[in-house]
Amino acid sequence: MLTPRMPGPDAGTDEAVVVSVTDFNTARWRHVPAVALTGLRLRLGWYAMPGAVALWLWSMPARRRSGAVSIWTSEEALRRFVTLPEHAAIMARNRSRGSLRSTTWHAERFAPRDILAAAMGWIGDAR
Repeated sequence: MLTPRMPGPDAGTDEAVVVSVTDFNTARWRHVPAVALTGLRLRLGWYAMPGAVALWLWSMPARRRSGAVSIWTSEEALRRFVTLPEHAAIMARNRSRGSLRSTTWHAERFAPRDILAAAMGWIGDAR
């Protein structure tokens, strides 16, 4: 499952972008709904996140996996998000609920289809 693309305040950029992909594997079924809701709540403030270009949330509920594909104007913008107190608290609260892997790369421009295809390929590699 994939949410529709959520544009960020810098959605119109035609500069190089930073792509971040996360994959959280929830250890217990009982935590799957809470982890998914947390992602959806974070998505609510996306429109005002400085440096945010686009966001997709993805989920494989039957495999207890979920995550995000986020696009940023710079590594600094991504770092600002990761170090937000709300994000840090969410990560601390869920740390013991599963395992996280992530990857980041640079793209010459924001090409949604190409970026999403590469991200889905990386996600699928963890079968």
